[in-house]
Amino acid sequence: MTLTARRAGLVGCRTCGRAWPLGTAQCGRCGAALQSRDAKSMQRVWAWLLAGMMFYIPANIYPMLLTRTLVDTTENTIVGGVIELAKHGNVGIALIVFVASIVIPVLKFLAISYLGLAVHSGRPLRRYHLHAQLLEVVDFIGRWSMIDVFVVAITSTLVQLGFVVNVNPGPAAAAFALSVVFTMMAAQSFDSRLIWDRMDQFRDE
Repeated sequence: MTLTARRAGLVGCRTCGRAWPLGTAQCGRCGAALQSRDAKSMQRVWAWLLAGMMFYIPANIYPMLLTRTLVDTTENTIVGGVIELAKHGNVGIALIVFVASIVIPVLKFLAISYLGLAVHSGRPLRRYHLHAQLLEVVDFIGRWSMIDVFVVAITSTLVQLGFVVNVNPGPAAAAFALSVVFTMMAAQSFDSRLIWDRMDQFRDE
């Protein structure tokens, strides 16, 4: 049986890391509120995840980039931009944008949903280390999903040639940025200690 803080009668401060006797309401070092487990953690996770999924839909439907020239106006969605980059020979950049804007967000949605369902089921987790590592990976790579927004922002700033060529971000840029932020909030709201509780259940069996 693994000795955890809860079994030892302790609660750790998630702000400064100091351990206090279980039942202490406030950290004596930094003043943060102490909770052995965040009872509302999963409610926030599902709320942020649902919001992220909702904004991801218009992010893929509406144009990400608006290019206006003297004779034409071009609107490119995320997938359309990837296809255009590939057609012009920029396969490497197209692959990076595809992975960062399509593959990673979808995998994050699936990973957080899987972890949430695993914790919500109440069943002991056999591969608890993999679940904890999966949560850490999702939290770490979340910021890299913003690469599409960065590309749009840089392009819009650099390519401004007056009445000849104008490049502006489309409505999908804001929706995509919000989707990424909400998904990051979902990952950060996940109380990883809930995974360790399932680990203890498995070891106690």
